[in-house]
Amino acid sequence: VQLQASGGGLVQAGDSLRLSCEAAGRTVSNNGMGWFRQAAGKEREFVATVDWRGSSTSYGGSVRGRFTISRDNAKNTVYLQMNSLKPEDTAVYYCAAALRSAMTSDQSQYRYWGQGTQVTVSS
Repeated sequence: VQLQASGGGLVQAGDSLRLSCEAAGRTVSNNGMGWFRQAAGKEREFVATVDWRGSSTSYGGSVRGRFTISRDNAKNTVYLQMNSLKPEDTAVYYCAAALRSAMTSDQSQYRYWGQGTQVTVSS
């Protein structure tokens, strides 16, 4: 499976962005999916996850209430809607496909990773 993340860019604080992650090679409709991010000099951290049906989601504490993860299995694509962006959201954002169908924040449970897309939020 190849995961292609897109939609990153340079925005101002308070703006919104929507990231997309399209899977190629095979369907990920049976996989839990997640978004993670890594800021410069920091470890990669959990952002959001969704189960295979899109009915259950979970978020990292710093983004809860501002970010929304969703998926369109017909398009083999997962999205991350990011609202009220803050400078501390600046990072490379990665999408990943989990080993199982359930949602999970555990990075070790993800088998496939995308290449990342840069999000920069200026103050």
